[in-house]
Amino acid sequence: HTHDGHAMPNRCDGIEFDAISPDEKGVTYFFKGPYLWKGFHGSAHLSNESFEELDDIHHIGHVDAAFRMHDAENLDDHDHIYFFLLTEDFPGIPDHLDAAVECPKGECAANSVLFFKGHDVHVYDISTKTVKTKTWDHLPVCTSAFRWQEHYYCFHGHNFTRFNPVTGEVNGTYPKDARAYFMSCPGFGEFKFGSNHTTASYCTRNLLNLLYLIAGHGGDYEVPKCSEVKIDAITTDDAGKSYFFAGPMYMRLDTHRDGRHAFKITRMWKELTNGVDAVFSYADKMYMIKDDDVYIYKSGPHYTLIEGYPKTLKEELGIEGHVDAAFVCNNENIVHIVQGKKLLDVDLTATPRAITGEWPLPVSDIDAGLCDAKGVNLFQGSHYYHYESVKTLVASRMAPESHDITAEILGCQD
Repeated sequence: HTHDGHAMPNRCDGIEFDAISPDEKGVTYFFKGPYLWKGFHGSAHLSNESFEELDDIHHIGHVDAAFRMHDAENLDDHDHIYFFLLTEDFPGIPDHLDAAVECPKGECAANSVLFFKGHDVHVYDISTKTVKTKTWDHLPVCTSAFRWQEHYYCFHGHNFTRFNPVTGEVNGTYPKDARAYFMSCPGFGEFKFGSNHTTASYCTRNLLNLLYLIAGHGGDYEVPKCSEVKIDAITTDDAGKSYFFAGPMYMRLDTHRDGRHAFKITRMWKELTNGVDAVFSYADKMYMIKDDDVYIYKSGPHYTLIEGYPKTLKEELGIEGHVDAAFVCNNENIVHIVQGKKLLDVDLTATPRAITGEWPLPVSDIDAGLCDAKGVNLFQGSHYYHYESVKTLVASRMAPESHDITAEILGCQD
């Protein structure tokens, strides 16, 4: 490709990027001089074709740093990509920055932006407009920084180093070559599953490398086909994050922007080495049932097992026997538990907890259940049954028509 007789840059030559940022749809942009690359594969384009702000009229030409600021409480103000030089929005931040990256509350102490200049990192609190400066001498000087899948990457030269956004700590062997992970380049991104070599495209191989890197475990992390899905549990926590569990794996469903990927359950809930039978969320806690045991985790940036757990089903919920599914509806204090062809209600405010209701179900062999504002979904293999409410479910005498699980519902591959 050429522009005005000049060859377009090729990122597989080992480019040091000026900036890297996702847009509001989760598409990643890589900036270099007046050019950009859209996504993990494809050739260069002129930046001002995608972003009028970068036109010569504005005398920007290139960007020193870019990041997407996303504030769920203030979408109108804060769903933008910021390009630098632009310091008037961020008082106390120096000029001529090297890199910048968003860090939402939960991953940082508050909704923040990390601004890099040399080995100094200026942490800007979006709500209080205050700045704390740290020095991370152990980290390379970052020419661009990028948040992907809730992990943080410092790019330097054509390499990158993954770091903790709070402490700057680096775990693992770094630097690594970005061409083997973040872009499709011939000869980069060789990936092996056990003893079988994959013959996937460079792009697929590199994405698998990246997921392998994030997960920190070997193995095949491909998203399952919808027609082959059989889930063990599904829940939405109080922060609105939804998860489904299948075998030793889980997937978060609300990450359209970052893409959906499967990870080992032990990555988040390290005590659950043999998967789960049922999961439900209540009062900022996640209840995870496996065999006769209940594990309760406190929600937060990281799930932590509450002291004294696991406890037995009998001790914690006043029930015995195998649990097929469990769900709590919005703003309710009752957990509905599916056991075979019956539904049991347990009042979570009672002490000790005990069964307060029991009904026959019109369906059996249920794998998982979820209740939200749209009603109740009971999952069975690659299908699900929908009911308007728990009342409708317990009043039914016949199973309704089943629906196929789709990518929209579970993030699987159609």
